[in-house]
Amino acid sequence: MNQPSITHFPPEIEALDAFDGPFDAFRLAANGCQVLFATYPAGTRIAPHTHVSNNVGVITKGQLTLTMNATQEVFGVGQWYHVPAGAEHGASFDEDSAEIEFWFDA
Repeated sequence: MNQPSITHFPPEIEALDAFDGPFDAFRLAANGCQVLFATYPAGTRIAPHTHVSNNVGVITKGQLTLTMNATQEVFGVGQWYHVPAGAEHGASFDEDSAEIEFWFDA
């Protein structure tokens, strides 16, 4: 089990199971949704990909640069983003960042 390398969330969140995926996160079990408390070191790049889930998230530290539909948009602390199921998207984090992500079953 990989534990995230950046601490940002309260100890109760950091005590959750680690997410087994391409980035560091703690995973909360929920019906019809995965809830991820994710951290990204500065310089993290996530290549374009798709999900079968309908994703929304809120940035809690740093910022996210989201590329979707040939458009780049930057989201800062307190801002929500949405990635519809099946939409190709990529992400980058130029500074240490964190977010809460909700991956809803489509």
